[in-house]
Amino acid sequence: MKWIALFLVFAAVASCATVPQNRRARLADPMMSITDDTLETFRKQKLYSTREGAAGGDGAAAGGGCGCQ
Repeated sequence: MKWIALFLVFAAVASCATVPQNRRARLADPMMSITDDTLETFRKQKLYSTREGAAGGDGAAAGGGCGCQ
């Protein structure tokens, strides 16, 4: 049991990697999204930006916090 736990720890640590800044655009590609539902993703992003009441890191224009973007 100890060897299995040790193997799992090593596998988890080995899967972590630092991604260079010039290659992060590929990871942000919509094709790399976990979900296929683009409408649901849009709804969640709108809800998030509305709750924040300011422009987020996505480069979209800021709304007034009322949901009327």
